Amino acid sequence: MNKIVKTSIFVLLICLSSCTNPNAQTEKNIKMYTNTWDGIINKRQIELINADNFSPEIIMHSSPENIVGLENFKAYYQNFLTGFSNIEFTMVDVFGQGDKIVKHWNFKGTHSGDFFGIPATGKSVNIDGTTLVKMKDGKIAEEQDFMDNMAFMQQLGLVSDPGNVAVVDGMYQSFAKGDVPSVVAAMDANIVWNEAEGNAYADGNPYKGPDAVVKGVFGRIGA
Repeated sequence: MNKIVKTSIFVLLICLSSCTNPNAQTEKNIKMYTNTWDGIINKRQIELINADNFSPEIIMHSSPENIVGLENFKAYYQNFLTGFSNIEFTMVDVFGQGDKIVKHWNFKGTHSGDFFGIPATGKSVNIDGTTLVKMKDGKIAEEQDFMDNMAFMQQLGLVSDPGNVAVVDGMYQSFAKGDVPSVVAAMDANIVWNEAEGNAYADGNPYKGPDAVVKGVFGRIGA
């Protein structure tokens, strides 16, 4: 009888402990998660993508298709370590509920190596993003990143800034109105202009300076 009472008290104490800290597992998950990703990215410990930290069926929700399995997941993130130097990966904020975690992060680095087949550009990137995470049995089971891919490509110099497109479009609109001064104002003093090969105005390539462009290209078109 005495043993039964002691056992009951022990079980009750465990229950009370759990009730006073219902988020204990969530806090444990967050600590494990932040330490793991700090090691992978900042310390370049790609080997931390293993069965101890990640579910063997880890899923990275992506487009056009998901990345599934440890080896594919590791190969995906190896591109970041191969492609960038001077990496600073900061978890701006991390919070969770139950088996779910939300991470707000910032990634900085210099594109100094091959990145998913893109040769080094030498450009620096500074990009923010958010990751939705699902844990399972204390391991990372699912992830989905959200970031401005267009801004990322622009920082790498692979996509023109929309503002540049607006400047060029405005210049052509000014020319259509016959507003040559505005056309010239949109050009850098050291502008170098090349017409497409095969174009009749390509005979003067390269046109250097606003005057040369106006006389050799726009002036001839107007005439």
